[in-house]
Amino acid sequence: METDIYTAESLIKKDRLIIYSGLVIIAALAWAYMFYLDNEMKNMDMSMAQLMPSMQIWDLTKFLLMFVMWIVMMVAMMLPSVAPAALVFAKVYRKRKSEGKPFVSLGVFLVGYFTIWTAFSLVATTAQWLLHKAALLSPMMVSTSPYLGSALLLVAGFFQFTPLKYSCLNQCRNPLDFLIAEWREGYYGAFIMGMKHGYFCVGCCWMFMALLFVAGVMNLLWVAAIALFVLVEKVLPYPLWTSRVGGILLILWGLWMLVKP
Repeated sequence: METDIYTAESLIKKDRLIIYSGLVIIAALAWAYMFYLDNEMKNMDMSMAQLMPSMQIWDLTKFLLMFVMWIVMMVAMMLPSVAPAALVFAKVYRKRKSEGKPFVSLGVFLVGYFTIWTAFSLVATTAQWLLHKAALLSPMMVSTSPYLGSALLLVAGFFQFTPLKYSCLNQCRNPLDFLIAEWREGYYGAFIMGMKHGYFCVGCCWMFMALLFVAGVMNLLWVAAIALFVLVEKVLPYPLWTSRVGGILLILWGLWMLVKP
């Protein structure tokens, strides 16, 4: 009996190590690619529009490049916060496998999860194109209008106090409860569960991602700050207070941007 318990604990630790190592490697690659893009953007001439929007009209190539950039950025930002759900998913299937039930790879769940973030990336890229077309973004993808920046900050701040925010955050913070409520069998079921978990994460975090237009879509310090706050909301105690404090700070920042000279 003691041997079985020891073996189970060893398998759980092994799962945790493999999952976290894999997620760290993927996130590191995504961040490395973002650093590469950032360096290229800083060194290129303004006439080179392959990796960043210029004052010219976007073509399909530019749109696709921006779309890929958003996907990579979402992977880099959201992998840390999906780690708890990934670990719970792996534990559940480890137990099911020991009982002789069909096994489904964690990768299926993650593909479903990032399918939703890919859809969000398409929306974000379209929004960036429209803002660029309206001359509301600089070539470095920063808002050129204090009114746009202020509006995004204020909406993001007030969103922190809405029932939708709390409902989605609760789903993200309790992956075991989510899996129990949304359980589906097989590969297709794991994919759908990943999509639904991604849906709740987008519902929780979409306004934070919109704030990338305030300080710069490729401002890596700003990207890291948003990713860190998203992670803090999902894993630390007192999530409501964390959300409210964040909301108040965003509202104050929005008001300051609106009234500053």
